Amino acid sequence: MERSNAFLNVHMTSEIDFTRGLHTRPSRLYLPKLESPPATILEHLLAHFPQVHPCTWRARVSRGLVSLSDGTTLRKDSPYRHGLTVFYRKEVPSEPDPLEEPLVIYRDEEILVADKPHGMPVTPAGEHVERSLLVRLQRSTGLATLAAMHRLDRDTGGILLLTIKPDARVHYHRLFADASIEREYLAVAHIGDAPNQNHWRVENRMESGEPWYRQQIVQGPANAITEIELLDLRREAGLFRLVPKSGRKHQLRVHMVSIGFPIVGDPFYPKIREHRDGDPPLQLLASRLTFIDPLSGAPRRFTSVRQLSRFKNQSANHPCPCGI
Repeated sequence: MERSNAFLNVHMTSEIDFTRGLHTRPSRLYLPKLESPPATILEHLLAHFPQVHPCTWRARVSRGLVSLSDGTTLRKDSPYRHGLTVFYRKEVPSEPDPLEEPLVIYRDEEILVADKPHGMPVTPAGEHVERSLLVRLQRSTGLATLAAMHRLDRDTGGILLLTIKPDARVHYHRLFADASIEREYLAVAHIGDAPNQNHWRVENRMESGEPWYRQQIVQGPANAITEIELLDLRREAGLFRLVPKSGRKHQLRVHMVSIGFPIVGDPFYPKIREHRDGDPPLQLLASRLTFIDPLSGAPRRFTSVRQLSRFKNQSANHPCPCGI
């Protein structure tokens, strides 16, 4: 599950250089005022990013891939100066192609709607730069200004809304901030005994857990609400419709565990487990997005054409992917 407000602060977007191909637009690091600053900016980068091998930073600097907000290119001996911003590009050598490409199911002058494969991150991260959805779409469409309006976990497939023109972003972001957009998910979950009900409304408080990438339910005012409906039962698995009323990280996955039905293929909940050959991807699909277009006033409904295992005939249960 995603938080649209947090997405506003993501600096990693992309740009296209038609002479050298597509690269991720520079990530940025602000240089704060320190009591004991290092002699050079390079020393600060090495200390700030201990997970990146020093040879990687030195190679980036020597190739002119690191620049400063004053318009200069970083040198190995550039002195540390607080107030500057460092811009750098992430690179992943010999990155393989993705197993599946994202589908573009709608595009006009302002927005593009994609159907994301499971296992593909939305923005460049870690070892997934060229394989990220944003980079793949920018490369295939030539649209350098594409920007995602909300998050989808890497493990989750389905509908993602992106804007084409920078001026349009604030209008579509507001749909999520004002909760004036309806998101519907489908999930296949483990079921032991058949439940005595088919509808749940889960309301609780979620915060970061342990390890840091997991979420947990805690005491306090509710900040996570999900409507859950059981649609079908087959061989100890159930097909569920999930309608989140909030956007906490991993909200749907945690809420399904809380009612006793963990989602098939979830590597984090109810406990962390290693992926094994033959394991299915997370059986969670962002199946539908419905809203009133803030610029045209037209009703919009977009539906994923992807399907979940065991329930392939019912995963895409809306007639038209665009639904305009």
